[in-house]
Amino acid sequence: MSDNNGSSSADKPDVDELRAEIAQTRAELGDTVQALAAKADVKARAKDQVEQTKQKVKAQTADATEKVRDAAVVATDKVRSAAAQAGDVAQEAEAQVRRNPVPFAAVLAASVAIVVVILIVRGRRR
Repeated sequence: MSDNNGSSSADKPDVDELRAEIAQTRAELGDTVQALAAKADVKARAKDQVEQTKQKVKAQTADATEKVRDAAVVATDKVRSAAAQAGDVAQEAEAQVRRNPVPFAAVLAASVAIVVVILIVRGRRR
């Protein structure tokens, strides 16, 4: 069967198919327009970027805080250990002085050594 233009009815698309294609094209066009509108909305994009940067900074701050706390615990343990050792040395020196009194110069030298140890320990803490 042929119509006025000389083409058969089998070559013509169905009206329902055409409507479905038009609906699909409209949907795709709507999505494209929305995407372009979102890209053109500079204020919203800037807000999103600011929010992302805030979240990134918060995460970095939390990581840095955790690292500082860990380092403080380690440093505190080292200082306590060094102080305990210095205390042990001082007690040992005191006990030895009580057992065997020595001249004033030797006591002074031991005191200076203890002060040096304490200063070294405090210097490492900073």
